[in-house]
Amino acid sequence: MKFRCERDVLVDALTTTGRAVSGRGGALPVLSGIRFALEDDALVMTGSDLDLTISVSLTVAGSTDGSAVIPAKLAADIARALEPGAVQIEAKDNEAIITAGRSEFSVHLAPAEEFPHLAGPTGKSVTLNAAEFSEGLRQVVPAASADDSRPILTGVLLAAEADGLRLVATDSYRLAVRDLPGASVLEEGQEVLVPSRALGELTRALGDAAEVVLVLGERDATFDIGATRLTTRLIEGEFPNYTGLIPTSQPNRLTVGRTPLIDAMRRVKLLAREATPVRLVMQPDRLELIAITQDVGQAHEELDAKYEGSDLTVAFNPEYLLDGLEVTPGDEVTLETVDALKPALIRSAEAVDFLYLLMPVRVS
Repeated sequence: MKFRCERDVLVDALTTTGRAVSGRGGALPVLSGIRFALEDDALVMTGSDLDLTISVSLTVAGSTDGSAVIPAKLAADIARALEPGAVQIEAKDNEAIITAGRSEFSVHLAPAEEFPHLAGPTGKSVTLNAAEFSEGLRQVVPAASADDSRPILTGVLLAAEADGLRLVATDSYRLAVRDLPGASVLEEGQEVLVPSRALGELTRALGDAAEVVLVLGERDATFDIGATRLTTRLIEGEFPNYTGLIPTSQPNRLTVGRTPLIDAMRRVKLLAREATPVRLVMQPDRLELIAITQDVGQAHEELDAKYEGSDLTVAFNPEYLLDGLEVTPGDEVTLETVDALKPALIRSAEAVDFLYLLMPVRVS
């Protein structure tokens, strides 16, 4: 295998595919590398850990067809260190020679025949608006759990709704739900569970793309964004009945400017150390934020707000509350509550297609 391409193009492709490379080593050391497959001037670079696979297709100046597996981190580090301009990579015998300007590197290869064969996607494809889908993922993916001991909660539910697609994620402390009207991906009543890690990488890959093509297989999902293809295994199991968690009526309703609340939360959070919650004291025309950490200090800040309901103090994990506020659209948000112990609903005062449910923290 032998080809030439621009350094910046190579760096971008190595960075993208490298995000899928296994960091766990294990039974297949070859998965710590990127597979390069060249045919004429078409180069396909692939990284995988078997659960997640990312491929990038490039047009290069090809000389000799072939394939090789080059260690992912080393290849990326070398490419980034090279001066801008053309880079030549030649793989022969058991090494790759990487040349640019007056620099030359020799890197040992992994056996290309040991890299798993990854079949192409099968199933019906659908084209989605990339910007809308990316925004939906940005809103729900952070609410998924990072705890692998509960794999069901590490996924994002894609569920068919009457007028489109619904995205849902929860880690049992918070719940994010985003509706994408008009996005017909699934059959009526169908739902699939996609790993949040894969969707986080998809969000990066979407960038400023105009559209993304989704192919749902029986056990995997494939997303095509221009020259990049991301394939992930689906999570098997039943997602929790989240609809039963969403309150139908909340007697208390706070309406406040979103940006002022975010800014105030960030300031008050400076005194919320060691998992200390931030208290929200809600009264007519006023919201007070309080953080108290024993032996450290305390912070108070007041905001103008509209409040309808009984005077109430509710405490929240400040990180989780900020996560919800930052992805809620609009200039104003509403916080709807029942009491200090039941889930609170955060919504946009202007948009109805997103909600964020957050469990309060019990404080004395």
